[in-house]
Amino acid sequence: MRGTRRPPKTMLTAAACAVAIGATTAVPLALTAANANAATNICTSVQHPYIAAKISSGIKSALAARPGSLVGLAISDPAHGLNCQLNNTTHFYAASVIKVTILSALLLKVGGPSHLTATQRTLAYQMITQSSNSAANTLWAEVGVSHVQDFLNKAGMTQTVLNSSAWGLTRITAHDELRQLQVLTNSTVINSASRSYVLTLMSEVIASERWGVSAGAPSVEKLHIKDGWLPYPGAADWNINSIGAFTGPNNYQIVILTAPHSGGTQSESYGITTIQSAATVFNKDLALWSHVSFGIRQAATPGASALTAPGG
Repeated sequence: MRGTRRPPKTMLTAAACAVAIGATTAVPLALTAANANAATNICTSVQHPYIAAKISSGIKSALAARPGSLVGLAISDPAHGLNCQLNNTTHFYAASVIKVTILSALLLKVGGPSHLTATQRTLAYQMITQSSNSAANTLWAEVGVSHVQDFLNKAGMTQTVLNSSAWGLTRITAHDELRQLQVLTNSTVINSASRSYVLTLMSEVIASERWGVSAGAPSVEKLHIKDGWLPYPGAADWNINSIGAFTGPNNYQIVILTAPHSGGTQSESYGITTIQSAATVFNKDLALWSHVSFGIRQAATPGASALTAPGG
């Protein structure tokens, strides 16, 4: 990514979210979660314990240098039996990563992409590839909260708590977001045409919004990504999330969610760097270990304009 300038948004500024649910109820979600620095055995693999231990050590070191971020992480590499988790049941504000769920729920409701109207297709494209909040508002209303909940139930995303007043304030966990990616890559919750449709849009996200879990991944791996960024409850309280599925020589999924610690703050650029530091460890170590040849995707360096970007 070359900077993180994003198109104007209308939904998720801190003020708008506070109005939506009432400012007096705005409290950090992760009040008692363990510090990432203290985590052990982040990654496990019965088949390949050495690489699991190496990646665990690398992620721990990366996050030890990011004390300002509370991190929730979930990674699955089924082919190698490699799984990573850290604070994976801790709740974080969703911001724009929920847009993948909105579209998935819409496709479940209508029966697949062939049943979408031309307008819905346009809105879906804008919502996923450009993170349009206005498009998300429209599709959220068309799907309806009950149908989004129906999708969550069928997908096994039982930890997600929808916010009917402000979709960006839905509370998510790394566990459930990993389930979302698994639904798209290997599941019968939605049909194959629907899975392909969502993944295709995620692969077409604009360059300025392809930061996050993409960092350090081999360019040969096809990237399907959705990021979220939201200053809430205060202007200095950035919630930064990134979810991605990789299809190629290795097929795996990464979820990294971040928020300020209770009583602390996190800038947008700080949260992005935290995500990319952890993702780079996993992506590079997996590629080297599995002998995937690559040009590496370089970690993005947020520009000064990112610090005042609207929520998305």
